Amino acid sequence: MARVYDVAYFNRQFLPFKDANVSVASSAVLYGLSVYSVFRAVKRQSTWHTFRLGEHYARLRNSAKIINLEWPPQLSETEFTKIMTGLLERNDQAGDVFVRVSIHADALLPGTRTRGVSTQMSAFVYDAEPIMPSSGVRLKTSQWRRVPDNAIPSRAKVNGAYVNSVLARQDALDAGYDDCIFLDQQGHVCELSAANIFLVRDGMLMTPDTASDLLEGINRRAVIELARSEGIEVRERSVDLTELYIADEVFASGTSAFIASVSEIDGRMLPKRHPLTDRLVVLHEQLLFADENKH
Repeated sequence: MARVYDVAYFNRQFLPFKDANVSVASSAVLYGLSVYSVFRAVKRQSTWHTFRLGEHYARLRNSAKIINLEWPPQLSETEFTKIMTGLLERNDQAGDVFVRVSIHADALLPGTRTRGVSTQMSAFVYDAEPIMPSSGVRLKTSQWRRVPDNAIPSRAKVNGAYVNSVLARQDALDAGYDDCIFLDQQGHVCELSAANIFLVRDGMLMTPDTASDLLEGINRRAVIELARSEGIEVRERSVDLTELYIADEVFASGTSAFIASVSEIDGRMLPKRHPLTDRLVVLHEQLLFADENKH
């Protein structure tokens, strides 16, 4: 269990983590009406580096817009950055951390609606422990299908939607695997329970496209940009499960997953060498310390 740090942000103020609570009668608790994002922050030589904080702000705002949650008044990107920097400074330490920031529908007993429902932002800091093993991820295709975008929007990180991920990953854990592979209603590959998926064949990098009921991951976009900058051909398209079985390399990407090589899918072993994945891991880590990520 990752350690959660002492200071949180809630109700427009910094306060002890234990006091940052929403009511059991709020829409956030009753219906899962919250949206969130998680970003990585690293402190090196008194300087904080946050990975693509502006993109996390934009996705959080878009998630709220998609499900019609009111955006907290005066929460501009500049104010958001100021709050996140202040939170990191108040939880000062030298290692890697994650920051989880959410917009909650905090109105009490408003019924099943979003319009006109009050909202509140929260944020807290915890140790950056990856959710995928570094020794190679073992995946199982889930019996649960990914919730389609026309049921619960895939582009929005909606807390309540993660019941789908919990069911699928727990099924994989119970079977002795590390995580699951979601398929969409047509049987095409979507993503993992909380990470995007890539495969390599004949030097080409491929990943399911954004019409495949998946989250448009910020790290997913970063991996695609890095690969293209290195002259690697990237294709975003529908991916069949059997393509993963015969891939030269498969890896997961995400804030909490980092970039994690996959060693096994449905009992089928993948090649032990993964040169392109290893190359992207190094480039991705270097990207975190780019000048635009300093605070």
